[in-house]
Amino acid sequence: MTENSTRETDSGRYEVVVVGGGAAGLSAALVLGRARRRTLVVDAGEPRNAPAAHMQGYLSRDGMSPAEFLAIGREEIARYGVELVRDRAVDARRDGDFAVTLATGRTIRARQLVVATGLRDELPPLPGLAERFGRDVIHCPYCHGWEARDLPTGVLATTPMSVHQALMVTQWSKDVRLFLHQVPEAALTDDDLRRLATAGVTVVPGEVEALVVTEDRLTGLRLTDGAVHDREVLYAAPHAVPQNDLLVRLGADLHDTPFGAYPVIDERGQTTVAGLWTAGNTSGYAEQVINAASRGYRAGAAINAELLFTDLDESAPKGRGAVSDMRPAPRGREQPQRTRS
Repeated sequence: MTENSTRETDSGRYEVVVVGGGAAGLSAALVLGRARRRTLVVDAGEPRNAPAAHMQGYLSRDGMSPAEFLAIGREEIARYGVELVRDRAVDARRDGDFAVTLATGRTIRARQLVVATGLRDELPPLPGLAERFGRDVIHCPYCHGWEARDLPTGVLATTPMSVHQALMVTQWSKDVRLFLHQVPEAALTDDDLRRLATAGVTVVPGEVEALVVTEDRLTGLRLTDGAVHDREVLYAAPHAVPQNDLLVRLGADLHDTPFGAYPVIDERGQTTVAGLWTAGNTSGYAEQVINAASRGYRAGAAINAELLFTDLDESAPKGRGAVSDMRPAPRGREQPQRTRS
């Protein structure tokens, strides 16, 4: 496979275009390629988990580098004739086919479209935090909790829901402090305080001013009052921004969640627009890599079936007696008549 090059027919039309080259998009493309569907993947090359050195919880791939995982995926889809272009989809419209406009000015057309553009993380504006994100500043205990087990741990409150995160983290460390930061103490309910106390979580009021880093290691958090709390790991939940612009442009219905607006989809990943599909974090906030790949697989198989039966229905003879005329005659009628010599 050569990136930025494709083998288009004169029409330039694909059966399926997949926008997004992460786990979800590549998984959908793999299924479609193996089903002999002419498929193109548009990959902007900006995976959400790029800051992480390793990914965890993916059976048989636990601990693999996200970059290596995606490189292997690109090699696999190429075996089945799936094409990949390094570009960004900036617009899409529906005029029979889907017409997708890329940042380079090229327009590609497809019968079915998969949007697997994921989401973008907006980190809390705390000095030093972005530089350490994915290292000793983390956001998901299922992704990084084992590696950070038993260490002095902080949880930076960004919303009252951060209480839930702090409670979950106690499964991996018993030395957990919840820094309320810009969340007022009054926002914590009696149930929150009871659970935090029962779990042994220390609640630290006051705003965090900066991270303390020593020899390229997180060693503490400094509050605006000058107090420093020794910590070696900090959980900080980013604000997730769904990258759903293409879905909005195409008229897909969205529904609001505590984590943003996500498309209304069926169990296969099809949106309310016929032929328009989503997978991975485009379809929901909490899709880990293994879940995203599964969603992509399901969408790919459903799209292949959709194309197959659409073509069969369009090719079938029309008219009231057309189907019955195609049925084989009863067995007795197939026997040739005997003639007398």
